[in-house]
Amino acid sequence: MTDKQIVFSGQVAVPAIGQGTWYMGERASHRKAEVSALRAGVDQGLTLIDTAEMYAEGGAEEVVGEALVGLRDRVFLVSKVYPWNAGGQKAISACEASLRRLNTDYLDLYLLHWSGNYSYTETVEAMEKLIAQGKIRRWGVSNLDYDDMQALWQVAGGRQCATNQVLYHLASRGIEYDLLPWCQQHQLPVMAYSPLAQAGRLRSGLLNYPVVNEIAHAHRASAAQILLAWVISHQGVMAIPKAASIAHVQENAAALTVTLAADEIAALEKAYPAPKGKTALDMV
Repeated sequence: MTDKQIVFSGQVAVPAIGQGTWYMGERASHRKAEVSALRAGVDQGLTLIDTAEMYAEGGAEEVVGEALVGLRDRVFLVSKVYPWNAGGQKAISACEASLRRLNTDYLDLYLLHWSGNYSYTETVEAMEKLIAQGKIRRWGVSNLDYDDMQALWQVAGGRQCATNQVLYHLASRGIEYDLLPWCQQHQLPVMAYSPLAQAGRLRSGLLNYPVVNEIAHAHRASAAQILLAWVISHQGVMAIPKAASIAHVQENAAALTVTLAADEIAALEKAYPAPKGKTALDMV
């Protein structure tokens, strides 16, 4: 097992690379391969699985539920709630529906997918109620920027937040201006989604960038492994790439063994410099 780990709530350590499930569950013809990939990922040590009620409108959760058969006690399971379900009885009902699809009686971590319909006070109250009911172990947020986190921190119970899941990859470094340093200061883990720029305006471009491939060649690694290694080189940051095949999962897991030298990190960051000022939180 790698020593590259992320600790949630000072209690549970997981490897710094997990498994994302965005776009899973959309085609019945892919289901068997998706289930096999997730199970193989757990066997490779990628024991955190991240999903959401939004993904394929529950379809991804059903895929995960099938993959979890016989493996539930080995997995740190994460799902996310729509903002319009993130308060009051709607939150309880949404969580219960996710649990049914996932074929489990609890989530290790439940996230507000993005902010919107309910106040943070209402969402925190719902999350704490779900903890009291034993349906979730801890809660967190997703797609919240620095100012949002400051507002959450002022709410009663808001500091129980266990993570912030945001878009982060080499070509999208805006969180480094204020959000990432603040999370690091508060020892709040950051979960990087789309760490390979799999979605959005820079899709696949990073994998073909010369400096990425030069460094990959030097490590006898793939471009994707270099990009994952860069993401998790940052204190308190884990990556949750999606992998829909066993070969892809194995490639992701092997990225945990890649350690970039300081000059390699500098070369990557020179090619894709961070913004010099505050930018809007990147989302896809």
